[in-house]
Amino acid sequence: MDPRRLPAARAAARALVCAATLLATASVGACGGAGTGGTPGGDGVRDPYFPKLGNGGYDVTHYDLTLGYEPASRHLTGTAEITARATKNLSAFNLDLRGLDVSDVTVEGTGARFRRAGDELTIRPADELARGRTFHARVRYSGTPETVTDPDGSKEGWLKTADGALALGQPTGSMAWFPGNHHPSDKATYDLRITVPKGLRAVSGGELTDETTRGGRTTFGWHCAEPMASYLATVAVGKFELRTSRTGSGIPVVTAVDPTQAERSEKVLAKIPDVVEWGEENFGPYPFSSAGAIVEREEDIAYALETQTRPVFPGAPSTGLLVHELAHQWFGDSVTPMSWRDMWLNEGFATYAEWLYAEDHGGDSAQHVFDQLYAGKRYADAADDEAVWAFPPARPTDAAHISDPPVYERGAMVIHKIRQAVGDETFRALARGWAAAHRHGNASTRDFTEYVEEHAGGGDARRKVSRIWGDWLYGEGRPDQP
Repeated sequence: MDPRRLPAARAAARALVCAATLLATASVGACGGAGTGGTPGGDGVRDPYFPKLGNGGYDVTHYDLTLGYEPASRHLTGTAEITARATKNLSAFNLDLRGLDVSDVTVEGTGARFRRAGDELTIRPADELARGRTFHARVRYSGTPETVTDPDGSKEGWLKTADGALALGQPTGSMAWFPGNHHPSDKATYDLRITVPKGLRAVSGGELTDETTRGGRTTFGWHCAEPMASYLATVAVGKFELRTSRTGSGIPVVTAVDPTQAERSEKVLAKIPDVVEWGEENFGPYPFSSAGAIVEREEDIAYALETQTRPVFPGAPSTGLLVHELAHQWFGDSVTPMSWRDMWLNEGFATYAEWLYAEDHGGDSAQHVFDQLYAGKRYADAADDEAVWAFPPARPTDAAHISDPPVYERGAMVIHKIRQAVGDETFRALARGWAAAHRHGNASTRDFTEYVEEHAGGGDARRKVSRIWGDWLYGEGRPDQP
């Protein structure tokens, strides 16, 4: 409620409370300034599995992050400059931030009040932000970044490595190293400047814009020109060997490899230009201005991640894993899930890309892999085969299971059933068209099923794909084969 509408006595009492709070703490988000009827933005977007992730009331368009890191002490300093557009009249808005100490916040160059509660940084600007207004917020922060443990037990956030650090963000870890709107539905462009001790490198996604050394410290600038969900942002600090090449169409390829992994990685990483070109044939134009990879030591990280333009690998990847993470550049990075319930769209397509690549390069056909999975003969352990049918790919039971086998393998089986229903020529057109229709955007499972039905072809094909949703995408257990 606007305090000017309160009776005089109540307004005076509220003013005294706010004055007392100002004396007690700098975090006074509960006491607003002049208002015009604006309301606070939401402290989450109510994702089905992470309801407090992300924030309502605004849309971020650009992050400009300036970071400094000391590996010996694990101390991180940061300034996040955030450009956003208000989607409603805002009296306050939230950023996701775990741990770290915030020292200063400004909005439009003027000091703003703020408070911390859990993973929420609530900011109350001096003047309310009108709907449609583009605004600029700056947050200065520092501290020792926390490691985030996911519901499935995996580790993310700002991870310590043997010679530096690695930032991984899926699904919530990015909030451990910079404040932002950390839900995949809010994508933005990025500029990052990372200063580290001389002799180390700081590698990120996009293109390296500058590298300067002064006073025993080196600063690396990276620019990500295409929109990116925050969970796909990364920073790798350490001693890396950098190599550059290009695809046949001229896309720059940059790889950063821990020296202990260089020899083992050389042969497979040399395939990146060919894999990208194969992806262009099957999925359409590569969606970003550069490609590549980051290879860390196996003991430093436990999994690969499709960080945008430069996937991260724990040691030298297999060809299949390389194909999987590069396919994500189309499915997951460019076409990003609307919510974490839609993750099967990322993983189903990336897993199916592995099958297609093997089929095109003298390996098992996609049909053979599908038949093995259906018959329960894909894995040596029967429990692994049964795990594929634990739940429908579009309905993981909870946050701890969004990366389980049904999302990957059964998700890929859904894609193969579509291919069976429409035929190879139409399927390729569907895959390319889907990637083009939502390029650099977000999409939901419903968006996908409607797109497939609309572009499946004749009435019989459309009826076939419609049946796939009930049996394979949402159905419980192993569906009957016709």
